[in-house]
Amino acid sequence: MKVGILGYGNLGRGVESAIRQNDDMELTCIITRRDPKSITPATEGVKVYSVDEIEDLKDQIDVLVLCGGSATDLPKQTPEYAKYFNVIDSFDTHARIPEHFAAVDKVAKENGHVALISCGWDPGMFSLMRLYGASVLPEGQDYTFWGKGVSQGHSDAIRRVAGVKNGKQYTIPVESALEAVRAGKNPELSTREKHTRECFVVPEEGADLAKIEEEIKTMPNYFADYDTTVHFITEEEFARDHAGIPHGGFVFRTGVTGLEKEHKHVIEYSLKLDSNPEFTSSVILAFSRAIYRLSEEGVSGCKTVFDIAPAYLSPLSAEELRAHML
Repeated sequence: MKVGILGYGNLGRGVESAIRQNDDMELTCIITRRDPKSITPATEGVKVYSVDEIEDLKDQIDVLVLCGGSATDLPKQTPEYAKYFNVIDSFDTHARIPEHFAAVDKVAKENGHVALISCGWDPGMFSLMRLYGASVLPEGQDYTFWGKGVSQGHSDAIRRVAGVKNGKQYTIPVESALEAVRAGKNPELSTREKHTRECFVVPEEGADLAKIEEEIKTMPNYFADYDTTVHFITEEEFARDHAGIPHGGFVFRTGVTGLEKEHKHVIEYSLKLDSNPEFTSSVILAFSRAIYRLSEEGVSGCKTVFDIAPAYLSPLSAEELRAHML
């Protein structure tokens, strides 16, 4: 299976790394909006092309992995490149998934390609766990917790504050809330009761630290609804302790069964990730295998993780899966 990568940031580099762990895949090219000469792939011999040349690469790519951002890149790129390729993206603006799906589905069907959107761990793996849980325990409640991990959007918001030289924000689940859910208590939890936010800030020389802290803690849509802690640290401490992009989280489904609803059940799925982009890349490649197989079967149109049979994700044959995993 020939894979192309569009965009060579954290996610693109993660896809490149993950391809090495999948013997049925090869990286054929990297496509960039930057000067191709400015990029040196980690994979020897892989060519880098300008996005202006993308239509000439149709015969070199079975699945094109789109590694842009959800805010402005993917709403434009995914439907555009579904004209020429089977494509997959990690679009994660939950409220806009239906309109993104409709735009991509139209183009993919018109051009006989398969596209898969919103692939990763949330949306993605967590979405599947919510679906499985609600289907198995129809009388129950869903809970999703994120962290401990770096929120890149919230970290960007910190860095926009006047006087901040660098910053990173961690989302942390409240342990008492986790334990109440695990105990089957079905708590009603407010935003503040589910997560806290911890910020590590490198201030500019002479900056007003009290003003920075106040502006962060009262920032609407980011920190105002949470218990937020702000730590001021040096550039050396930041480089030593906060260079990574870890993340993770938990999905729960609690429910009851029995004629008198006398039995409680808790389903828990959790992730603890050293590298958010590298794990996301690994999920994307598994689903890339699925859409390539669907394409080979003559399927077209847009799909989500809900539409993919699990067997399509694995490099193993149906016989091997039945013998060793069922």
